[in-house]
Amino acid sequence: MQEKGTISIHTENIFPIIKKFLYSDNEIFLRELVSNAVDATQKIKRLAALGQYNGEVGDVRVEVAFDADKKTITISDNGIGMTADEIKKYINQIAFSGATEFMEKFKDAKDANEIIGRFGLGFYSAFMVADRVDIETLSYQEGAEPARWTCDGSTEFEITEGSLEERGTEITLHINSESEEFLNEHKLQEILDKYCKFLPVPIKFGTKTESEEDGVDEEGKTKYTSVEVDNIINDTNPIWTKAPSELKDEDYLKFYKELYPFSEDPLFWIHLNVDYPFNLTGVLYFPKLKNDFEFQKNKIKLFSRQVFITDEVKDIVPEFLMLLHGVIDSPDIPLNVSRSFLQADSNVKKINSYITKKVADKLAELFKADRKAFEDKWSDIGLFVKYGMISEDKFYDKAKDFVLLTNTAKQNFTLPEYKDKVEGTQTDKDGQLTYIYTNDAKKQDAFIQSANKKGYDVLVMDSPIDNHFISQLEQKLEKTSLKRVDADVADKLIKKDDAPEHVLTEEQSAKIKEIFDNAIKKPAYKVELESLSPDELPVTVTMDEFMRRMKDMAAMGGGMGFYGNMPDNYKVVVNGNHKLITRILENDNAETQAQLAKQAFDLALLSQGLLTGAELTEFVNRSVSLI
Repeated sequence: MQEKGTISIHTENIFPIIKKFLYSDNEIFLRELVSNAVDATQKIKRLAALGQYNGEVGDVRVEVAFDADKKTITISDNGIGMTADEIKKYINQIAFSGATEFMEKFKDAKDANEIIGRFGLGFYSAFMVADRVDIETLSYQEGAEPARWTCDGSTEFEITEGSLEERGTEITLHINSESEEFLNEHKLQEILDKYCKFLPVPIKFGTKTESEEDGVDEEGKTKYTSVEVDNIINDTNPIWTKAPSELKDEDYLKFYKELYPFSEDPLFWIHLNVDYPFNLTGVLYFPKLKNDFEFQKNKIKLFSRQVFITDEVKDIVPEFLMLLHGVIDSPDIPLNVSRSFLQADSNVKKINSYITKKVADKLAELFKADRKAFEDKWSDIGLFVKYGMISEDKFYDKAKDFVLLTNTAKQNFTLPEYKDKVEGTQTDKDGQLTYIYTNDAKKQDAFIQSANKKGYDVLVMDSPIDNHFISQLEQKLEKTSLKRVDADVADKLIKKDDAPEHVLTEEQSAKIKEIFDNAIKKPAYKVELESLSPDELPVTVTMDEFMRRMKDMAAMGGGMGFYGNMPDNYKVVVNGNHKLITRILENDNAETQAQLAKQAFDLALLSQGLLTGAELTEFVNRSVSLI
């Protein structure tokens, strides 16, 4: 049997485009050819199950081998095989997919979607790395004869009598000089681990050495001997293909370590399993995030029928869920013809919404089932929850019932609980509720203590995204504002009707302002005289809440660059009711007045970590001289 012909291509130049440009990475050839081989084994199993193949199926498998000397890579299977006519139909006619025809023929059969191939183009990825490709194949059909197909990468092919004696297909790639990197065991193993680690049919790649028990020695100790066994590179039944009821915590943790061997154990996980209105399985893990905001994205792996596709899942998974780890597998996720990228589709939006809901439901369930355990995990998951609330309104609507606010006493409150706690003491004269917070409890300790003296509670808001979260709370919570504890003196944080009376006359007030202006001599610091409690500090340095918040957002790249470029401006609040101010006024020596004012000002800066370098040294020397 001998025949020559021309591959059917309607556009003259399409073949080199397919070979060189269809796939973004030439290592994809191995994924495509192994997937096709798995496809062939799935077909023979399906035909046998349907009673359309009565022969012995046997243990189906795919084997990958290479010969560095001959410069060949071979992918073989014991699947459905092809006749010469089928070669002409499925190989010579580009984009006529045998898998598509098979699925249409058996569309009513259960699990028809196990067939991987869709476009009929994957085979031609072989020519990205090969000068010549040979196919040896023998169909499962009774009386079929083996056939051999060969092509040198042009539009010319040749079909002759084949040599296979058993059902299946063997594809041999004669690697070109530019792709000899693939004639390496470690390189091939790396690609197989990346794309084929969870395919549903065993994939053999050479052999490996294992220790096997071999009786006991004279001392009664077990003896071991080294044996060569098949190197099966894949787990054919990964945990996401199983029902949650079949699995234990150890199974989920073991799988996580398999995916991320150097990561800490996850906090918890969600098992996804839905078959309507789309098919989706997977496991998403919550890693420990802490507050460093170094989100390691691209940790979710996307599979289609257990074939790895990509770890770029931003269209399927909401932005804030990119912080999770794990796998998602769906045959309903639309891919381009090279199975490398997602395409826009209504299913993508549905899957996106479904995953958001599942994550929110899981967190709500954990909160309700064991609040103490949930609070223990809050330092790890709080950043994630807040990020989600900022990013997705639908997630906010669910998360507002379990998001926690933590105060400086390390107590946790839900949003309704915290409102109840502070409403009586932190509502101003206009009925506006004010939440006070710190983003650095150590640095702002003096302000926190002042606020506590007035009976105010102070929240800790020190995560990198809390500026955005604060703004969102102000938008969502009725008649509620948030102020950083150092945005003003404690008496002015919340406007009340019981402000202390002035003890200084207008003339004395003007004199004190003049003394401090002359002592400070810094345009960025504006002196204001206030009548505060005598127990408050004599001088406090603050920055306007709005301006400081805008500058913080600008520092994070939050689109507030205009504010980030503006110079820092501070308010120097002089407490006219403090005894030190009276002492300054009563002193007749102008130099001493200036020295005391400067010392009080520097003390205020020191308490906030704003006094550094030469100014700090000068303050220390001046303090010593005053002793």
